[in-house]
Amino acid sequence: MSATSSYQIYPISDQAVTLDFGGPISLETNDRVYMLLDALIKNKLEGVTDIIPAYNSVTVVYDYMTVYQRQLKNENTIPVYAFIKNWIENNVNQDVSGIKLSKNEIIIPVCYDKTVAPDIESVADQHQMSTQKVIELHTAKTYRVFMNGFLPGFAYMGIVDPAIQTPRHQNPRPLVQAGSVGIAGVQTGIYPCNSPGGWQIIGKTPLALIDENENILLTPGSFVKFNAISLLEFEKLKKQ
Repeated sequence: MSATSSYQIYPISDQAVTLDFGGPISLETNDRVYMLLDALIKNKLEGVTDIIPAYNSVTVVYDYMTVYQRQLKNENTIPVYAFIKNWIENNVNQDVSGIKLSKNEIIIPVCYDKTVAPDIESVADQHQMSTQKVIELHTAKTYRVFMNGFLPGFAYMGIVDPAIQTPRHQNPRPLVQAGSVGIAGVQTGIYPCNSPGGWQIIGKTPLALIDENENILLTPGSFVKFNAISLLEFEKLKKQ
């Protein structure tokens, strides 16, 4: 494992390398992730098949034989892993001070009525506030999609206001309905399909997060704003 004062870089298989900035989930570290992602995409290397961002890391997946054959063609004797590692480090060390992350907001309508938000009252009680205050705090912020995971289209977003940060349930529900909006610590998320889950469910959106062509609405790096709607509005949008 190679390390500097600001990151670690290591193989996770014979065809994948991760650069990890470490530390807790934060917007500042995630900025570094997307700046590195931007640099790697702009300087795409032949043989790289995927570049995957996460909270604090970027994983580069590559085809070993393609890179190896490139090395032979160029009479480059550096081992494949070392070559990929150097390419990543050259990009992470670039001056990214001028890079501005896109901040196009995706507006997500959410109904916070207790009939579709089974945990909103308990979350309010835990923080000694009204359910209306929970709604105000949850809709006040713009959230970044840090990564997709757990389920296809499940977007891990943050950072939730400290006043309503609530841990997951100790015992997950056997079924959480598609569209359910939850809180888990510093993160908020939306279940794209019916699934077991332990997040605190405080609302529900009528929007589909994955369309019929399997396109995902909320992708890493996107920004999301929640808009509170009534139960009647929810039912109308659900029928569309």
